[in-house]
Amino acid sequence: MTPKELWDLGHSLFEKKSSLNLLHQEIANHFYPERATFTVTRSLGEDFAGNLYTSYPLLCRRDLGNQFALMLRPTAKPWFHMQRRYQKTEKTEVRRILEAFEETQRRAMYDPIAQFTRATKEGDHDFAAFGQCAMSVEVNHGSAAGSHLLFRCWHLKDMAWQENEAGKVETKFRKWKTTLHTLARTFKALPQQLSSRLSTKPFDEHEVVHMVVPAEMYMKGSRLPYWSIWYDPSHDYILDEAPIWTGHYVIPRWQTVSGSQYAYSPATVAALPDARLIQAMTYTLLEASEKASNPPIVATQDAVRSDLAVYAGGVTWVDSEYDERLGDALRPISQDFRGLQYGPQMNADVRAMIREACYLNKLAMPQQGPEMTAYEVGQRVQEYIRNAMPIFEPMEAEYNAGICEDAFELLWRNGAFGDPRNWPRELLDSEIEFRFESPLHDAIEQQKGHKLVEVKAMLADAAAIAPEAIGLIDFQKALRDAMEGIRVPAEWMRSEDEMKKLIAAQEQAAAAQQMLASMEQASNISKNLAPQAPQAGGGEAPAAGGMMDMAA
Repeated sequence: MTPKELWDLGHSLFEKKSSLNLLHQEIANHFYPERATFTVTRSLGEDFAGNLYTSYPLLCRRDLGNQFALMLRPTAKPWFHMQRRYQKTEKTEVRRILEAFEETQRRAMYDPIAQFTRATKEGDHDFAAFGQCAMSVEVNHGSAAGSHLLFRCWHLKDMAWQENEAGKVETKFRKWKTTLHTLARTFKALPQQLSSRLSTKPFDEHEVVHMVVPAEMYMKGSRLPYWSIWYDPSHDYILDEAPIWTGHYVIPRWQTVSGSQYAYSPATVAALPDARLIQAMTYTLLEASEKASNPPIVATQDAVRSDLAVYAGGVTWVDSEYDERLGDALRPISQDFRGLQYGPQMNADVRAMIREACYLNKLAMPQQGPEMTAYEVGQRVQEYIRNAMPIFEPMEAEYNAGICEDAFELLWRNGAFGDPRNWPRELLDSEIEFRFESPLHDAIEQQKGHKLVEVKAMLADAAAIAPEAIGLIDFQKALRDAMEGIRVPAEWMRSEDEMKKLIAAQEQAAAAQQMLASMEQASNISKNLAPQAPQAGGGEAPAAGGMMDMAA
């Protein structure tokens, strides 16, 4: 396909996506007003939430988006680990190399030039509100300090994508509207029409598109899996094209439905009706409360001689000839406020529904009191896993894994991990995958420790009946598995070969010690059986050979 044909495909995807932009605009109006520019253009300084009467839906979205980073990507500790795909256990030597790779990648990702924290912060809130986000992972060769990773989050209205036959997002399009000055700095050559305007109007904006497509869609026989194409559709001009190793854009999706390449947020989809309701309810309660405290007034015509001054200390003049036996010149309208007492309770119920829809009541780890048994702790942890799985599983599988895998690929291709010929052979023959630390995985891995404690207690009871049952469990392997589950550094642990040598040395030392003890015992027996000093006129001492036989 030519770039023009590819853009025809992308243009059709953007047209089909226009109705989805309407839904995203409605969600953003209630939950993420600072991002509510899907169908409107906001000016700088505009009041984002001027149409809202309560900020509670915004706060729930904010808390949910912040929880993603706190629980899945905590900066206080390493949150991702490398391992060989389909490999259950790993040699200590291989783990040491992988941990060195992890440290290198972690430094590259958290380099301030990479802008990883900023990009994921924006992506987390898009993910919470709209169920998906669009992030780019690339190498910033233009950095003054050299080549670095670069992470950026893009507005969903500027992105469109298409799934392949396996349901994976593979073909991606992005609109980019920027100044001519920025385009000239980014690309080596511009169309003649733009170059002529560059010197006179460098800050005029112009829209170009970025297309990332599988290699077979653009150029068959390419050695790399993807092609990156920058295209100016208004002038039918290719700004840049190059084969790339990764898909450039990471599109994590939360809840997908069959027949659509776009995802949804189960939090805001469930909470949107309640968000509309709580805005209307809050307005009604505010209006009713205002009427109760400052009720509307009925004034008698021609009896009131001045404006109504119903504020504190105000004076309203009434005609002196008015006969008040006909009724008060000013009186409040009688109103029924019996239903107002139910308003706060209904408001609290709606707030609880919004909070539950945003999973905020399911993110806290279960409390473990000192009086709780191991079984009770295990049951509470299992309940937490069941509640938290819908949140963490999609984010780890598509969000964190997608970012880490693309970053690893770029670092590897640019030599950040050294010469692969110096790697252990096991790494050269295997595919690297990532596992992540989170409260969910911590809870799962802690089960190994609980199992070990339960097995120990069971064997202690069984040993009283069948002592040979102790040999049923390989405690060295079980302890190693439990220690790996809590991520004990590989540098702290001896490898399997080192343990075999240590055990062999201990057995050899024990055998030597036993031999020395046996020799010492034989020597003591010889001394005890030695003849006493001959008595006066005593008999003859036994032969030496007989004494040695007795000692033996």
